[in-house]
Amino acid sequence: MMGINQVRPASNEYAHYYDTYIKLVPEGDILAQLEQQIEKTAQILLATTAEQAYFRYEPGKWTTKEVMGHIGDVERVMSYRALRFSRGDQTHLPSMFEDDYVANGNFNDRSLESLVDELVTIRKSTIALYAGLADEAWSRTGTASNAIVSVRALAYIIAGHELHHLDILNHRYFV
Repeated sequence: MMGINQVRPASNEYAHYYDTYIKLVPEGDILAQLEQQIEKTAQILLATTAEQAYFRYEPGKWTTKEVMGHIGDVERVMSYRALRFSRGDQTHLPSMFEDDYVANGNFNDRSLESLVDELVTIRKSTIALYAGLADEAWSRTGTASNAIVSVRALAYIIAGHELHHLDILNHRYFV
């Protein structure tokens, strides 16, 4: 029998938009993947040069540091949603306007190391939240951005979102 943290979310547990992220997540234990993933991400980001940290592949696109901050912001928002929905809170939660978050995030004024440390800390918090959930909490749902989403799907969205942005960094920033 598979553990609850090995059951992929069904397509009715999240908005279709998130397919892009969820499909990137390999099969297996999502908590183990979240743990391993952040270790790899931290290694990649700590190897970023000063030039790469401020690089934009097009005018108006985010710098590498801003992408890092965005990954952390999204994980915080998704984890917050997971916390609320796992506890049975049925309050409809608003959308996140990522460009506003990045514009006000001050990421380019911070050191690369501080951004990586923050990402690792956020991930440890996410893993602790999920590790403490009862099995039935993983299936609970709530409404965010006018769509139903399960606590389980949010874990996969977090992992897939990071993978999505790492792919962009590898193909457009670190070439």
